[in-house]
Amino acid sequence: MDSTATIIFIIAAFSLGAILIMKREQIPAGMRRGTALIAIALIAFAFFLVVASFLNMG
Repeated sequence: MDSTATIIFIIAAFSLGAILIMKREQIPAGMRRGTALIAIALIAFAFFLVVASFLNMG
């Protein structure tokens, strides 16, 4: 199984979370909650993919 797409998604999800944390003062107030919820969902799914790939290894 080619895991390149999974690795790219995991890096992108955690990068989005890091960028949102670093730039939280510059994000307009109306967009903060929505982008935070999207980032949390993406990071949770990325974490699930990491755990699933570890379980698939062995």
